[in-house]
Amino acid sequence: MTHPHADSLLFDVPVPVPPVEQLLLLAGQYTLHNDTLDLALASPTEPDPAAHGASARQLATETSAAITAVLNQHSSIQPDLSDTLIRLNQLAYLSAHSADQKAHLARELTALAPQDIVTSAARIAQEPGRDRSGAPASPAELLTPAHCAALYEVARGRAVVTESMGRQYVNSRGPRILISTLRHLESNGLVDRAEGSAAPAFKGAPPLDRLRLTPAGATAVASFIGLPPATTAASSRVVPPAPVQSPSRSR
Repeated sequence: MTHPHADSLLFDVPVPVPPVEQLLLLAGQYTLHNDTLDLALASPTEPDPAAHGASARQLATETSAAITAVLNQHSSIQPDLSDTLIRLNQLAYLSAHSADQKAHLARELTALAPQDIVTSAARIAQEPGRDRSGAPASPAELLTPAHCAALYEVARGRAVVTESMGRQYVNSRGPRILISTLRHLESNGLVDRAEGSAAPAFKGAPPLDRLRLTPAGATAVASFIGLPPATTAASSRVVPPAPVQSPSRSR
């Protein structure tokens, strides 16, 4: 049986996303889900009990798909990887279970999902035999330790943009992120903001802008996540990959 040459195909065949990047993007989806619940809970009206159900079930399905992708990549499962997969299975169960709960409890069940998924991605990235050299290079400047730290906080769903007296700031639960660092990451297509998608800092304040990884940002994080801290901190040699754009499509 012969297969058609790639140039003769009438449609684009999507390139499978590597499991580590798949998990990083999944963490961002959980963050979006949690933010949506936060806004609903901050509303003066009672949240619709069924509003989050479809989202929670979809996240459970995608978490299970990420687990399958990890299993397909590894011929043998070491104890550390087994523990990681167990945790991901727990998150899939909690997400599915949250679909039938009221908003307050549903929010608690998925509260730690973004951070746990990024931690799982880091552990999977440490598995022997993973090749970090296959990512395409980008003409963008090399990532500094500050860029890496900022991207990691964004991946974990712990960074928002706030404004005070006409100036913007990045509010993070981890290392301080300068607005100049954020602008560099945004200009290189590694981070974007979901305007007004996060709960306000206090009652009566406007919603905040959540920072999230783009697909290119997830690939950049995957290139250094799981490396020893000394390696990441000492290196500005991590090159963020440019987003792959098909000539036949426009956004």
